[in-house]
Amino acid sequence: MTNIGTLDRTLRFLLGAILAAAPFLFAESFAGLGTWRFAVVAVGAVLLGTALFRVCPAYLLFGIRTCAVNRT
Repeated sequence: MTNIGTLDRTLRFLLGAILAAAPFLFAESFAGLGTWRFAVVAVGAVLLGTALFRVCPAYLLFGIRTCAVNRT
């Protein structure tokens, strides 16, 4: 029941890793955001989770698939 293709998965993983790590690696740059920096980490964690499990709940809601459909 996957709905995330290879390119989509790769982009989600890369962007998720960057967003999850950036507030910790560049703390002085994110200091102005206050507690919103944790929202950046949360978005990164969601992107990493969807890349890991290859299922996007928003894609399920709207009927979108970026992976190849198996017709057997």
